[in-house]
Amino acid sequence: MRNYEVVVMLLCAAMIIHAQEGNGALIPEETQEMIDEANRNGPYLGLVIPNLFEMNPLLQSPNYTASNLTIDFAGRRFRFGTIADKKVILVMTGLSMINAGITTQLLLSTFDIEGVVHYGIAGNANPSLNIGDVTIPQYWAHTALWNWQRYGDGPEDELALEENGDYTREIGYLKFANYTVNVSSSSSYDNLLNNVWYQPEEVFPVDGTPEEREHAFWVPVDSLYFQLSQNLLALELEGCVNSTTCLTETPKVVSVLRGTSASIYLDNAAYRAFIYDKFQVSPVDMESAAVALICLQQRVAFIAFRAISDLAGGGSAQSNEAATFTSLAANNAVTVVVEFIKQLSAASFHASFVS
Repeated sequence: MRNYEVVVMLLCAAMIIHAQEGNGALIPEETQEMIDEANRNGPYLGLVIPNLFEMNPLLQSPNYTASNLTIDFAGRRFRFGTIADKKVILVMTGLSMINAGITTQLLLSTFDIEGVVHYGIAGNANPSLNIGDVTIPQYWAHTALWNWQRYGDGPEDELALEENGDYTREIGYLKFANYTVNVSSSSSYDNLLNNVWYQPEEVFPVDGTPEEREHAFWVPVDSLYFQLSQNLLALELEGCVNSTTCLTETPKVVSVLRGTSASIYLDNAAYRAFIYDKFQVSPVDMESAAVALICLQQRVAFIAFRAISDLAGGGSAQSNEAATFTSLAANNAVTVVVEFIKQLSAASFHASFVS
């Protein structure tokens, strides 16, 4: 190969690398060195948190000790510290499923993570629960991946692409006509919106065959994490926002069967009743299922704690004043998370001592 050809190739490679760095495709050298150094001190427990108002009570907690290391990368800030001698990384996702999924993937791809704890506030579909309660669901599902059926088709009609395995009628559907109001006395009426069929997510596990999909709807939390979390059910939680604003029911920690997520702020009594009757879900939020699905795909232990800030459209006017009880719910969520990490730290110490 002629010398000028070598020079041209090197120049082209340099231009490509420069373009990639400009687009954020490559990690800056200084940041990579910080990441490498951090990972030499790992592994860490990843704390994935939707918003700053949910993160701040933990940052201000006497149980959290911040280190002098913070790494800003790809639009996210990764904060390092310890809780009960457990090394942790805190990262804020922002609102919605896509932000939660992107942030969790960045966390797991960049750092040495032994498990993920997700927490925040949520609405509530379970009529037996109250504002301020902290829920610990055993399963999570994303309930906004739909196959929207054309008008005129019904439950007996195959969905488009169902025969290819892309979609299914196994999970069930919502018929909009069942919620029509202001109709005549005739019992026969319809709605052009027809039916939406709930769908599982496609998952491509890291230990599976590339491009060979699996399907997942109900994603379980880690069995050990869930077992440890049951030690928290007697925790005392806050019941007052201030000296004049208190809840009528004392908040409690509750183990529940299911939680659900979608990029939807739910404040509708009819849909709240529907998803509870259909799926027996308690907390409804906008992020947890995304974190669960990424952890499932990456084969990383996961659990989520969600404190009830509102009743998602049910109850009295007071019960829907989410802004009034957001701080209380966030504080209660942090109380439970800190105690869970203490349990996890103690269990890890015991396991290492026995071995």
